[in-house]
Amino acid sequence: MGVFVLLPLVLPLTALPLARLAEQHLHPRSAARLLTAAAAILASCSTLCLCLLVIVGTAQLPGNPLPDAWSDPEVRAAVPYNEVAGELAIVALAVVATACGLTIRRHYRFRARAHRALAGLPSTAEVAILPDEAPYAYALPAPRGTEAARGGRIMVSTGMLASLDEDERDALLAHEYAHLTGRHHRLLLATRLAGCANPLLRPLRAAVGYSTERWADEEAAQATGDRRLTARTVGKAALISHDALPLPAFAAPGGPVPRRVAALLGPVPPARGWPPALTPTGIAALIAAAGTAVSTLSALNAAFALFLVLQAATPL
Repeated sequence: MGVFVLLPLVLPLTALPLARLAEQHLHPRSAARLLTAAAAILASCSTLCLCLLVIVGTAQLPGNPLPDAWSDPEVRAAVPYNEVAGELAIVALAVVATACGLTIRRHYRFRARAHRALAGLPSTAEVAILPDEAPYAYALPAPRGTEAARGGRIMVSTGMLASLDEDERDALLAHEYAHLTGRHHRLLLATRLAGCANPLLRPLRAAVGYSTERWADEEAAQATGDRRLTARTVGKAALISHDALPLPAFAAPGGPVPRRVAALLGPVPPARGWPPALTPTGIAALIAAAGTAVSTLSALNAAFALFLVLQAATPL
């Protein structure tokens, strides 16, 4: 095992340059998916290595549930261990489990409250108009086990509708529909959990949140056929809805609105799934890919080595 068990704990640093540069040369759809995949893999490897540290570092502690043969001196000679590291890993693993549990609970708790608020409205309508003067709108994913058009419903207040003209309403609804059809809530939940598993991955959450908003902006611009209209709607909705409603647990932070508006006023982003190699973003993508690959191989190597040693030490 050796240093391999520690590498996945720090290799998430290799994804940070990509999180800052992905929006420059990638379509926001590709950026969101690439960053989410990297975050999920790096977080899984990091959590696996914490589990391995717990096993190899606490086998000699009183009351551990492991077989007695695992604390044999010959096994210890083959598997480097540190009881302090093992005890710290227990604390870290408990913190990770607690943070992930609270994140999932908040996510589904808000969704459940939102669905209860829709109980008195027609269940067949894709757009749920709530009688509320506070201006807000967001996409509400459908409950599990239900068949809903576009994967959920749009919740929009009368205050928001009253603040927009007809064309701007169409752009707003197209933006929210894009969140549903793109399953953006899943990407956001995955990156939130990744940030809970390893704090070094938290910057990826903001990057994915911005990318999903930009993704929805581009889908809305394509649906309306007017990028300037979509830019105006994004800016106007952001101004009137500021602090109107707490952000849903499954929604993305809006990101810097001026950057989103500027992007909509510019050309359509390229549809490529990988940035050109000879660009800062391409180099950052290669570094992130290498870090993710090394993290995966290190975690699997450490797990396999521990498995072989403990299998040999455990009597049949």
